[in-house]
Amino acid sequence: MSETIHTSVSNGTGLIVLDRPKALNSLSLEMVRAITRALRCWRDDDSVAAVLVRSSSEKAFCAGGDIRFFHDVGRATPQGGSALLEDFFTEEYSLNHLVHFYPKPYIALMDGVVMGGGMGIAQGGVRIVTDKTKMAMPEVNIGLFPDVGGSYFLSHAPGALGYYLGVTGVTITAADALYAGLADHYAPLADRAALDNLLAATPGAQLRDAIAAYAAAHEAGASALAVDRAAIDRHFSAGSVPAIIASLQADTSEFAAKTLQVIATRSPLMMSVTHELIKRGAALDVAGCLRMERTLVRHNFENGEVIEGVRALVIDKDNAPHWQPATLAEVTSEMVQRFFLPVWPDYAHPLRHL
Repeated sequence: MSETIHTSVSNGTGLIVLDRPKALNSLSLEMVRAITRALRCWRDDDSVAAVLVRSSSEKAFCAGGDIRFFHDVGRATPQGGSALLEDFFTEEYSLNHLVHFYPKPYIALMDGVVMGGGMGIAQGGVRIVTDKTKMAMPEVNIGLFPDVGGSYFLSHAPGALGYYLGVTGVTITAADALYAGLADHYAPLADRAALDNLLAATPGAQLRDAIAAYAAAHEAGASALAVDRAAIDRHFSAGSVPAIIASLQADTSEFAAKTLQVIATRSPLMMSVTHELIKRGAALDVAGCLRMERTLVRHNFENGEVIEGVRALVIDKDNAPHWQPATLAEVTSEMVQRFFLPVWPDYAHPLRHL
């Protein structure tokens, strides 16, 4: 049993509750393993017809992976626990794949903050968003890249929305998530009691259809992404991060100015790697994307950009990361392509069995 993951079965539904509220349910290796164990157990259990994943708090569904853990073990020796970093990403990405291909309805109630690893345990299922949903793939802000299948689901977003969300790491709302194809249903908090009753009373075999019928009566409102869609497609289809910035600089709109301000704080190298990642992801299936990301994460920690990003934003909190290179002009194609070089032979890849 896990102190931060609670599981139960009722009325044909397997329930997984994320319960690490002080850390906004950031995923630890223990949590990844507990979720995986439950899903594998219920996969062949005829008494479980559907799975529901939710948080114990409306503040956050899951804010991502435990980045403080990434920093600590990323700087450690094998004797100090650094091998756990390899285990974490291999097992997390395996869990992401399990969610995408789960043989029973898998439903994620994405209340509050849903970022990074939280997206990884939601995007393969039936995705419910609420008024409190704050969704993002903000990895470039800490010198990482949008992983946990981000190369797959961002590359499949309409138009250039995936490039926009991945390269900038901006946070979006429920309406935006629905518009971008990153959510399926909206459930208003004002009617939460009705949703909770439906989730508790509906037999698991009927749960997916019941949720769809419930959500059909509710509208999430206007999407800011829809308002800015033409500008997003124009700028973020430019073909490279330097070209995107040049396009934005030629635009005098408020959207362009705001976006340039955001980009200026991100890792120049990892924005460029992210752009290439999403480009490549469009030609791969889910397993291929996760294998590619597993290779990238090894290179990312060897490079050290993510360790510096977490130091600046989480450990020392000086909000002044020393990115290497410091400017986009210094990022070369060779630097970017190095992240995609094979780490293992195909037969030895940690995710070869996906």
